Amino acid sequence: ARLDKKGIGRHFVTLHVGAGTFLPVKADDTKAHKMHFERGHVSAETAEALNAARAAGGRIICVGTTSLRLLESAADEAGRLHAWEGATDIFITPGYKFRFADMLMTNFHLPRSTLFMLVSAFSGRETMMTAYAHAIGAGYRFYSFGDASLLRGSAR
Repeated sequence: ARLDKKGIGRHFVTLHVGAGTFLPVKADDTKAHKMHFERGHVSAETAEALNAARAAGGRIICVGTTSLRLLESAADEAGRLHAWEGATDIFITPGYKFRFADMLMTNFHLPRSTLFMLVSAFSGRETMMTAYAHAIGAGYRFYSFGDASLLRGSAR
């Protein structure tokens, strides 16, 4: 893998995001919420490069919840990423055991959204509630074109 001067490599995946990702969760029990299927692709080259980076002690930083959802769809139970293409309806909520990502760069998401549930699963609900209280108090912008955050996974 080609690395820049700071030892950082970039690899790309594709997830064709549907409107279902952004729909608010209306069910009181998240098990009653059904995600829409979205098509994605992880190339063999990307899977090999990211597995090699992980094996060498590197961290996997996803830019966007879509890339995190796709990598989680393509990773096996042992935490190894595979070339993958298909449809995923992965719905990540608190209690989910992450397989591959170490960090996540994302914006601030709306309450009761699947994306807020994902970041709460990733970094912990209390961490996210504290971060969101700060963001609101400081006047950060939310949603797709808002301010960003860099989150550390609580399970890694």
